[in-house]
Amino acid sequence: MAETLAPTALTLKDIAREAGVSLATVDRVLHNRPGVRPDTVRRVKDAIARNSFQPHVAAAELARGRARRFAFVMPSGPNPFMQQIEAYLGEMAAWLSARRLNVEMIATDVFEPAALAASLEALSGDYDGLAVVALDHPSVRAAINDLVDAGTKVVTLVSDVPSSRRHHYVGIDNIAAGRTAGALVGRLVGQRSGKVAIVAGSQGLRDHAERIFGFNQVMGSEFPDLSVLPVLEGRDDDGRSEQLLARLLGKHPDIVGLYNVGAGTQGVAKALNDKALNEKTSGAAGRDKQVVFVGHDVTALTRRLLLQGVMDAAISQNPGHEARAAVRVLLALARGEPILSEQEKIRIDIVMRDNLP
Repeated sequence: MAETLAPTALTLKDIAREAGVSLATVDRVLHNRPGVRPDTVRRVKDAIARNSFQPHVAAAELARGRARRFAFVMPSGPNPFMQQIEAYLGEMAAWLSARRLNVEMIATDVFEPAALAASLEALSGDYDGLAVVALDHPSVRAAINDLVDAGTKVVTLVSDVPSSRRHHYVGIDNIAAGRTAGALVGRLVGQRSGKVAIVAGSQGLRDHAERIFGFNQVMGSEFPDLSVLPVLEGRDDDGRSEQLLARLLGKHPDIVGLYNVGAGTQGVAKALNDKALNEKTSGAAGRDKQVVFVGHDVTALTRRLLLQGVMDAAISQNPGHEARAAVRVLLALARGEPILSEQEKIRIDIVMRDNLP
């Protein structure tokens, strides 16, 4: 079900009403005409700033005769990072309104190529632009290409499909993120030897596949005493991730490092904290303190795990920046304007307990 996030566009009358002045006074302030008291000027400008109102942009959009419609195709299920992106889009309501933009959220199973492709195909002709968390699969690639051929602007978000004809990718350099995770795990393990576990959502997601590739590059070239085990695919589901990792920890008591590539973090942490399993495999509770655990994103859960010392580091990307960048890129594409690549570049941050934002 689609959820519309943008209300009706603001007008100069709305600004005048909020500032408690006449429409003529607002016009004088906007055009820097004399005859307006300083405190009135301040009230009008405060009302404009609070609502992110840009009258010239709004006038241009109003002249089009209709609002533009964008859709964000997001993973179904409780993924905290994706929920953060959705929340930031909700906070942009006034900014969207001033530009006559309606943004709708569409949830689908991004781990199933047929389901994701069908969701994309069903949107053809309904939207001016789409941002999609994409699975790198031939059927998804074909659906994206069909949308582009039909005139829809398509941006991949967080996870890319570079072989498609999508217009732009908004997200971090995931190979670099994986290399960063590898360097952190290897250095924090120190002089110990042993095995390293990897839990991913799906290797079909380009961002997960690239992170794993970068991680293995560093582990293989810089930390020969650490052996990387085959990837577990938890589909970003807590229960599945917990079950898979608990089984692996029971089989390999010499695991010293863990890289959680996507979500499912609560399940991963529960497997590390399983006291019965810890006593069976290591002779004492507290396996979570023995295994170096690096994951992704700063959420309420990862913040708590970092503070508790269960998680050692999080590779972070700013969900608010990604939400804003995706909308700005879609709007630039729809208007035929240049994309400000430096502004839309998403940075990789390393967050640990001592520098939590």
